[in-house]
Amino acid sequence: MPGGGVVRVPVDWLSDFAELPVGLPARELADALVRVGLEVERIEASGEALTGPLVVGRVVGFAPEPQKNGKTIRWCQVDVGDAEPRGIVCGAGNFAVGDLVVVALPGAVLPGDFAITARKTYGHVSDGMICSVRELGIGDDHAGILVLAEGSAEPGQPAVTALGLDSTILEIAVTPDRGYCLSIRGVAREAAAAFGVTYRDVADTVQLPVVDGGAYEVHVEDPSGCDRFSARAVAGLDPSAASPDWMQRRLRAAGMRSISLAVDVTNYVMLETGQPLHAFDRDKLSGPIRVRRALAGEKLTTLDGVVRALDPQDLLVTDDSGPVALAGVMGGASTEIGPDTSEVVLEAAHWSPTAISRAVRRHRLPSEAAKRFERNVDRDIAGVALQRCVDLLVEYGGARPVDGYTVIDSATEPTVIKMAADRPSTLGGLPLSRERVVDHLRTVGCAVEDADPLAVRPPSWRPDLIAVADLVEEVIRIEGYDRLPSLLPAPPPGSGLMPRQALRRDVSRALAAAGATEVLSSVFVSPTVHEEFGVAPDDPRRAALRVANPLSEAEPELRTSLLPNLLGTLKRNVGRGLDDVVLYEMGLVYLPRADAALMPRPSVTHPPSAAEIDGMDAALPAQPRHVAAVLAGDLELAGWNGAARAASWADAIELARVVAAATRAELGVAAGANPPWHPGRCAELSLHGQVVGYAGELHPRVIDSLRLPARTCAMELDLDAFEPPSPAPAPVVSSYPPVRLDVAVT
Repeated sequence: MPGGGVVRVPVDWLSDFAELPVGLPARELADALVRVGLEVERIEASGEALTGPLVVGRVVGFAPEPQKNGKTIRWCQVDVGDAEPRGIVCGAGNFAVGDLVVVALPGAVLPGDFAITARKTYGHVSDGMICSVRELGIGDDHAGILVLAEGSAEPGQPAVTALGLDSTILEIAVTPDRGYCLSIRGVAREAAAAFGVTYRDVADTVQLPVVDGGAYEVHVEDPSGCDRFSARAVAGLDPSAASPDWMQRRLRAAGMRSISLAVDVTNYVMLETGQPLHAFDRDKLSGPIRVRRALAGEKLTTLDGVVRALDPQDLLVTDDSGPVALAGVMGGASTEIGPDTSEVVLEAAHWSPTAISRAVRRHRLPSEAAKRFERNVDRDIAGVALQRCVDLLVEYGGARPVDGYTVIDSATEPTVIKMAADRPSTLGGLPLSRERVVDHLRTVGCAVEDADPLAVRPPSWRPDLIAVADLVEEVIRIEGYDRLPSLLPAPPPGSGLMPRQALRRDVSRALAAAGATEVLSSVFVSPTVHEEFGVAPDDPRRAALRVANPLSEAEPELRTSLLPNLLGTLKRNVGRGLDDVVLYEMGLVYLPRADAALMPRPSVTHPPSAAEIDGMDAALPAQPRHVAAVLAGDLELAGWNGAARAASWADAIELARVVAAATRAELGVAAGANPPWHPGRCAELSLHGQVVGYAGELHPRVIDSLRLPARTCAMELDLDAFEPPSPAPAPVVSSYPPVRLDVAVT
């Protein structure tokens, strides 16, 4: 069975529930399902990997022949519809004289490009091959030969038809909100809606017995984890009864292997209805069934033979002996259906999706049942699924139903959603009549009271429909997303850039015009950067804020300067062969306030008050916007006009002046000292007497520590210190008369 949320849907099985058009191409069916919101990943012809003569054969005799290597082969005579039986060598021993088998004759090609020829082996010429499930590519079982049910085919008949491999299979990826589509019943409903054809629900054809608690004694001690538990029982089951051939074919097509009648029936009904079921050997149960959480120290041996230590959050099915199943995930080995099981207790429950999902991840134990419970199962289909199991076991296993039907139910009534009939038209931009809206809602299974507004009760298999928006989406989905008009909304007129926005744009353009390249780097830095920069212990830049849940433990602090990550970007560029680099960045830095209080935690039940908002603002750090630039390598390249010129501290100061000129301000420049700059090549930049930044060459120790190019230079300014300039005055138009004629005389 495919993993994740993928389901394999045989088209012929789908046709049992939806009256699809005769001769409908698989591609058209897939396209229609895509239009109603399903994700069809692949269309597969189940026998497409099988070519050449592949026929049904009957074993008319064989002779065991022990070999020197200890292996015993069978020299078989197989009737394949020819005048004489064919001699075939086979190493398997799970078939008898008279059995129907699948034979690949010379010229056939099996999956994996395995060509069949008549060849000599073990002293005989083997005129073909008797095939296993794995060799046919329809399953993983390689323990023995595939034996067909008696009467299912005749010797010489094409095996592709006998195995049902001439059908088409759709592989559909089911999203978490569409868990009901992990069943033939659910996909058929969507197909019927897509084509507007009749849908036959299996739930409408099954008569349920009266609930009397007589099937088996059940106690649910944790209704939050299991809001419905249903049970039925059968007795007198023939343990040797085989699953009917049609059921085995459908299970194989859906990606599941046949095990035994009791197990196959539960798997078949799960695929059909979407309700996972579990079968217990009644003789192995002791005392009543209980649903509870695990106790400390409890263990369970699951059906895969693994002893699992249970967690107190695990939901269990137990009896007087202890755990007998990990609820909704996998059964226990102690009550497993065996080759001599004749009395069976069938369980169908509705488990909490959250509890099942956590159990799967806790024990790393995905299963087909858990895949469905995680995505929510129709809580009202349990009785139908149980009745289907009972009917199939009675019909094919000679069982008799045990009187009684047990249901423990603690669920609440579904909610009713009120929706205006014109709401889908308003939101979708598509004119839809009231009748059409009601019809679409009923198509997806909703019960609709045609009042004003509409009173809509979502179906039991759609727990994701909880709001008006969900109903609108369903109406639009059934109507067809392709019918929605494609109209771009007219943008509202704007008032232009704010003064601060215009200032930032002017600065960015000026730096780009000066030859620098803008970058955007992360706001997170490593605590070691302060040591690498040589920042003093009492420097405010060391008081960086640490993020409670950082993206990386290597960079848990918010930056107090733009230079650390900007220099990191410079280093990556140089490391990739770009030696001459001028980069700049504008962004926020985060400076904690000395008097900041703890961030208050407002309630989620009501909006925060004005006082709470003021408290949150007071707890936030100061977030001034800085602009910084770094330079390395040659600023002017060698050419016809002279030799190359390396970037220097003077160029870093000049970039700071470019920023000031863009704001029509003038910087004061004086000698300064501030890590990470070189104390003898550092300029202190001031505006109206206030220090607003530094520029110059980085300290050699910083360059060595960060492995930067020699003589790397940088500048950083507090951009918020610059006021947006006043609008430039319009130029005065000259009033002097124009010159209409210009004459030059030589």
